Amino acid sequence: MAGHPTSPGPDDLGSAPPDHTTRAPGVTVSDTSAAHPPGGGPPLPAAASRLVHEHGVNAPRPRRVLALLADGRWWSADDLVQATGVAYTLVSSLLKELGEAGELVTGDEGRRGRVRLVRPDDYAGAASDALADPVAHLLPRYARALAELASAVEEGPASDLDLDHVTATAETALRRALFLATRFDLHDRVLLCVGDHDLTSIALTLVCPGARAEVVDIDERVLAHIDAVAARLDLGVRTHTADLRLGLPSTVRGVADVVFTDPPYTADGVELFVRRGVEGMADPRRGRVLVAYGASETTPKLAATTQSRLARMDLLFEAVWPDFNRYHGAESIGAASDLYVLRPLARTLPPPSGDAARVYSQGVNAKEARGGLDAERARAVLDRVREDLGGERGDGGGDGGSAAVAGAEPTLVGEWPAEVSESGRVRLSTWMDAPAPGGRCAVLNLTGGWERLAARAALASATDTVYALVPSSAACVRDAAGQRGLRALVEPRFRVRFLRGFGADDLTAVRLTRSPLSRDDAAPADPGAADASGGMEAAVDLLLVHVQERAHGTLTATLRAGLTEVSAWRGRPVNKRTARQAVSTAPRWLSGHTLLDLPEHRFAELLGVAAALLAQV
Repeated sequence: MAGHPTSPGPDDLGSAPPDHTTRAPGVTVSDTSAAHPPGGGPPLPAAASRLVHEHGVNAPRPRRVLALLADGRWWSADDLVQATGVAYTLVSSLLKELGEAGELVTGDEGRRGRVRLVRPDDYAGAASDALADPVAHLLPRYARALAELASAVEEGPASDLDLDHVTATAETALRRALFLATRFDLHDRVLLCVGDHDLTSIALTLVCPGARAEVVDIDERVLAHIDAVAARLDLGVRTHTADLRLGLPSTVRGVADVVFTDPPYTADGVELFVRRGVEGMADPRRGRVLVAYGASETTPKLAATTQSRLARMDLLFEAVWPDFNRYHGAESIGAASDLYVLRPLARTLPPPSGDAARVYSQGVNAKEARGGLDAERARAVLDRVREDLGGERGDGGGDGGSAAVAGAEPTLVGEWPAEVSESGRVRLSTWMDAPAPGGRCAVLNLTGGWERLAARAALASATDTVYALVPSSAACVRDAAGQRGLRALVEPRFRVRFLRGFGADDLTAVRLTRSPLSRDDAAPADPGAADASGGMEAAVDLLLVHVQERAHGTLTATLRAGLTEVSAWRGRPVNKRTARQAVSTAPRWLSGHTLLDLPEHRFAELLGVAAALLAQV
């Protein structure tokens, strides 16, 4: 571009005189692109020259690898990929051909898998000029921020392969933040991170303290880590739990000015995450969506498919910065991805064109993964439900809630075969989005990759009894720790039992039944009993039950209403104004959340909040 500071201008006397050689058809002009770098230098050995020439105009890619080998050190293929951003396939192919040409020495014991050049001095001319990094000149000013990010990345949770996680480097997180902060005015603006395993939210608020960041992710470990780092550094970051396949939490819809996402690198994954980002924007036509996306240079059709999806979504490609993002891993794509700057052209997007349920490239939610229920297994599950409900009624045990639903057909939620759902079913997205009448019993099919939602899907229910069906391998049921964690999220509203082999050997049903505290007759005949020993504990439980029974409502609203109700039960009635003032003193993280998007680590803190509020009134 004319006037670019890294480009020589017309008065650059240090540059070589222009070559006015006339090219005529059929006449070859001296070609030095293979043997010599663009800036001159000694020629490469014949074998290397041939390999570089075979890459045509893409010759700078193998030159990067040769330039590193020229230092004479021992290199592994993975190290070369990490350092150059060249795909593993190309690096390994280049090393193989150099080895066959006798240009490489293979390491012995202690250096297995590593190679070095036999005559590294012969490759002194391999290096060539590289494009300028758009934010490299800013990095020295943010050494402290980089140190904080490096520590946060090191302490962060391991990658979850089921979610296509590959950790970006700390420097990449900082460079993203610097790009955002210099390309856009983010003072008093909101960045929405659609997934943030790479801590882009932390990086931006370090670089631009006037900005705020909202993070939406399904990985509870990531959200807990981001909240801990943000609290330690006093940063303006808020986190929300959500399975983006079902939608964006209502509390972050229409709030963002800019969006950043590093989505699963499938066409469906990119479309879904970008779509959720646009849904989170206050005015999409005035904002931008930044996407980290990469594909191997050996599979350009994958990138073309993804780009065509984005174009069909009425998104303008304002810029694409090659190899902007670098990773600890992902060698198949060169341990690097490009940075896309997209501009929405309309307020709303066209209807989706992909599969929103299978957006990952591996694991239980990949397109190739098997999951869900067939008709035979579904019938077996529903037979067990009826048997279980009938057994509860017949033995006179239980809490009475199951007896009330025995004989009634349960409400089916999620994906069910047509053979067993003739009377209809409720979509899981509908169930999670708003309160839905569910009769007295609901059976939630959370197999096929939805098991992370078990506790929240149960809380979203308005029924007395819920059966949440999950694979027996699911983290929330497979061991005592997982079971304790699930109970902590749904008690005291529900009593919980885990029923293994429910309809099939590899299935477990989590049966949740309404506890006595959830009933209108929970209050004692004598209100003064609330002040007896254990009265405060009972009051806290009642307040939590009130909130849990209204899981779709905002926490500030449900806590206010619950305070007035429970205070009356205690014999100490308060008005709405007093309840509102009390809730206004609650921790900042409380506002703007419903129980369904509240990060898991906040549930334990909610117990303390409830106790503190009751103590105030």
